[in-house]
Amino acid sequence: MDEFIVAHKSFFSSAVVILVALIASRIIRRLLKRFFDRSSEHLNVDPTRYRFFRNMVDLFIFTTAGMLVVYSIPALRTLGLTLFAGAGIIAAVVGFASQQAFSNIISGIFIVIFRPFRVNDIIKVGSFDSGIVEDITLRHTVIRSFENRRLVIPNTVISEQTVLNSSLIDEHVCVNIEIGISYESDTDKALFILQDECLQHPDCIDTRTVEEKNDGESIVEVKVLDLNETAVVIRAGVWANDAIKGFDMKCDLLLSVKKRFDAEGIEFPFHHRTTVFKK
Repeated sequence: MDEFIVAHKSFFSSAVVILVALIASRIIRRLLKRFFDRSSEHLNVDPTRYRFFRNMVDLFIFTTAGMLVVYSIPALRTLGLTLFAGAGIIAAVVGFASQQAFSNIISGIFIVIFRPFRVNDIIKVGSFDSGIVEDITLRHTVIRSFENRRLVIPNTVISEQTVLNSSLIDEHVCVNIEIGISYESDTDKALFILQDECLQHPDCIDTRTVEEKNDGESIVEVKVLDLNETAVVIRAGVWANDAIKGFDMKCDLLLSVKKRFDAEGIEFPFHHRTTVFKK
């Protein structure tokens, strides 16, 4: 009779554990799906790529439930402890071997939560080349460089590096055009030419506030930046809609300013060398 009561209690406890595991699994999967769907909208990625993480949570829940069921049945408790001891050694070996993979997954989850960058953002990770984010997974991030090469960077590496994001909040960029002119050249004229060429470029945009417009500030600010040994360094700060247009605009302006300086007598400095021949 006592054995029947114990078996009945064991069966009832096992049923409760399985029922709780099913309910917990369904609730957690629904919450995770809602969370990853919202995060994927911000990251511009396919939410199905995080499905395996939900499956991993299910595996953890049902494995725990199975251990509790085995432990609640006296006949299986001794056998279960022996099997779990052997399985624990195997799990320790596998866990050590896959430590880096789990680190990448955790770092990927942090990227999903905090969203330091999104697909199509222009970023620079540490000393790596700048590029456009092409794909984000829980293990790695794929960046397409401007040479059309793919940088596949593990998420743990990204988590340990400084990420320069040119598209996170405001894509507008200020491009500094720095040019050195000779001391014999007309500095005021050179400043006017540099400002005029910047204003004529089609990608130059006006980012002034209402107060700055009322104060009469120019769309492009030009200043003398430095007086070094060989040149008067002048600089113009010109704004573009994004980093790619800003780079193209800088290249165009360097060429157009060079031609304009040549045409109007503004000299670029260069080193002079005097050679003395001795008998």
